[in-house]
Parts: sequence; C-alpha cells; structure tokens
Amino acid sequence: MHWNTQLYDQKHNFVAKYGENLLHFLPQAPQQTILDLGCGTGTLTAELQDYGQVTGMDASIDMIAKARQHYPQLKFQVGNGLTLAPTPQYDLIFSNAVFHWIPDHPTLLAHIFQALKPGGQLICEFGGAGNIQTIETGFAQALAQVGGTHQQRFNFPTTDTFGQALTQAGFHVKHLVTFKRPTPLAAGEAGLANWARQFFAPDLAHLTAAQQTAVLAQLATNVSELWQNGTWIADYQRLQAVASKP
Repeated sequence: MHWNTQLYDQKHNFVAKYGENLLHFLPQAPQQTILDLGCGTGTLTAELQDYGQVTGMDASIDMIAKARQHYPQLKFQVGNGLTLAPTPQYDLIFSNAVFHWIPDHPTLLAHIFQALKPGGQLICEFGGAGNIQTIETGFAQALAQVGGTHQQRFNFPTTDTFGQALTQAGFHVKHLVTFKRPTPLAAGEAGLANWARQFFAPDLAHLTAAQQTAVLAQLATNVSELWQNGTWIADYQRLQAVASKP
C-alpha cells in the first residue's frame, strides 16, 4: 500500500498521539535497545529515545524518508516484522497501529520473539475485533453501488485469539485488553473522506474520479451516525498487549 506521508502527518496524527498511551509500560533504562516497529514518520520514535537506544523500522520507503527528514539524528531502516533477523538483539520491541496490517500474527510473533533478548518485552497496540466495523460496512455498501467489491485487508483479532498466538510463540502475557476508542477525525466535514482515501486507497484506485466522489458521498450517508457536533468520530476498537520473553 502506498502511503501519502503528508496526509498522514497532517490529517492522521492521532495515530501517533494515541500511541503515547503505551509509553507508561516502558521501563526507563538508558542502555536498553528498542525497536519501534512500524514507526511511520517517526513521531513516537523520537519520544522513545528518552527510554533507551531506539531504531525506527517501517516497510514504507516513503515513511522512512519522511522520518529521516523529520529526525535526522535518529536511526531508521526499511523493514518489517517478518524481515527481522532471527538473532536476539532488542530489549524491547514497541509497535503502535501496525499489527492489524499483518495477516499472519503467529508468524509475526515468532519473528519478534526471536529478535528479543531473554527477558525482553513486546509492547503493542493495534486494531482489535470490531475496529472500524461501522465505517468498513458503510464503505463496502457504497462501493457495491458503483460495481466495486471491498477487499478486507485488516486483521482485527479478539484478545483470546491474540493471547493464544502470544503464548504459542513462547511469550508470557503480562497485559492484554481491548477497549473502545471513539476517534475524532481532523478537517471537519472532510475528515471521513480524507480517512477513507488513505486507508481504503487500494479499493478507490480502481475507480474514476467521479466514482470516487460518489462512493465517498454515499459512505458519509451510510455512516451518518458517526457525524457528531461537526466532527466525524471513527468507531475505533483497540487491542493492547504487553508480553515478555522468558
């Protein structure tokens, strides 16, 4: 998926902002090595440097280029959880709003487990079961009206499913919860369309400009209950986990 880094920074900065809620799980140990997995444009990577020696990693070349531009003093590299070297090198792997993009969580967690040192921790948050269900259903219905079919690209697990995957990978689960997080989208009336253009981009790419406009207008109609006091409120459901390697 191609990321519009400017749109991401300007209209979807809530992703990094909410990720700050994970920081209180981090131990403060200046010598610990930290990997920010799926670092995006580096906003949280910059905050993680207060907790140890941090490296930001993202699969998007565009995201890494923007992160290096924003924070030239920090270390960034292109890669993802499935390309981690199978050698223990990190004391902590941190990840915010990334794992729902990975179809195979057991394989992902196996790679992360191998990359952690004994006693190391995984601290993560991402979309859980029911995340954006209203928006995604409304978008699929709008797309169908112009002859399109929505392709499900997200992996939103339950706590039971993800907890089992953690345990099977060898982790000791210390914290595992799911919770609702109604999320205001920036830019007022345009907020929902901006969000959809980024996160449903592959589906919209097959349509003409006129069809895209029609689909986004119909989406707004289909999910009108999310329009509250001049702001679109996305129906986010998050899963948060902290697990350690024995």
